[in-house]
Amino acid sequence: MERPIDTGGGQAKRSPRIERMARRERAMMVPRQSPEEPGLVTVDATWGAITPIELAPGVRTVGELEVLERIENNGPIVDTRLAHFYRAGTIPGALNLPHDRIEAELARLDRETATVFFCNGPQCAATPDAIRTLLTLGFPAGSILFYRGGIHDWMTLGLPIEPPS
Repeated sequence: MERPIDTGGGQAKRSPRIERMARRERAMMVPRQSPEEPGLVTVDATWGAITPIELAPGVRTVGELEVLERIENNGPIVDTRLAHFYRAGTIPGALNLPHDRIEAELARLDRETATVFFCNGPQCAATPDAIRTLLTLGFPAGSILFYRGGIHDWMTLGLPIEPPS
């Protein structure tokens, strides 16, 4: 199927619609490191729905360098994934506040401190869900840093995960 693209000047050019691969029957939501070949990571590209870069006005999207800076400065980092994902390994120093419990755990967050929130990656809905909940509850957008890449990008860049402390 083709869709029109406005090229300016009132002319529309047709371009092919881009489709993602079909979801695998047994989707793998977290990349797997190869035990035989350090630095080699297997990724399943078929699960989830791609999330936008900007989730909401005032919520800043950050990358790995900003997350590394947070770790170095002992800034808060929140893993919004379900507990079983967190227990399997997380970004060093991350606190687990699962997206489906964020309202009940709100008291554990400092509204005045910018906090990084992440999940399984660009195709995971956990952090966008948690951030929507936080904003609905009046949490200041300026205190929310969205690491869209999550565990997916973290691992594929060769950065370490560790069991929770």
